[in-house]
Amino acid sequence: MNSSTISTILMFAVLIGLMYFMMIRPQKKQQQKRQEMLGNLKKGDEVITLGRLHGVIDTINTQAHTITLDCDGIFLTFEQSAIAQVVSQNSKTTTAVSDESTVVKSPEKSAEAEEEHKE
Repeated sequence: MNSSTISTILMFAVLIGLMYFMMIRPQKKQQQKRQEMLGNLKKGDEVITLGRLHGVIDTINTQAHTITLDCDGIFLTFEQSAIAQVVSQNSKTTTAVSDESTVVKSPEKSAEAEEEHKE
């Protein structure tokens, strides 16, 4: 084998290595992250579908891989793979900040704050 053949083989090996680290590996990580997100879905989570429909998960059928969303009283069934992202997880305390920088608190915390303020 002459040096030009060895350098050509080496160039192809480097090119394949770069393709793996630049394209294939990040795509696998992204796919793994999506599978983890779909696996952690539970009733009450706010989600957005691939068609940009917003709703709250009502039921999850793990055998058929379907999810029923409550979209303002209308119940729609989707494949689990149709979920694009989870907007918020189901939690007991809900705190949101609006554009005017006012904080909206859950009723339990508001009642406790009023009692402390009275004392």
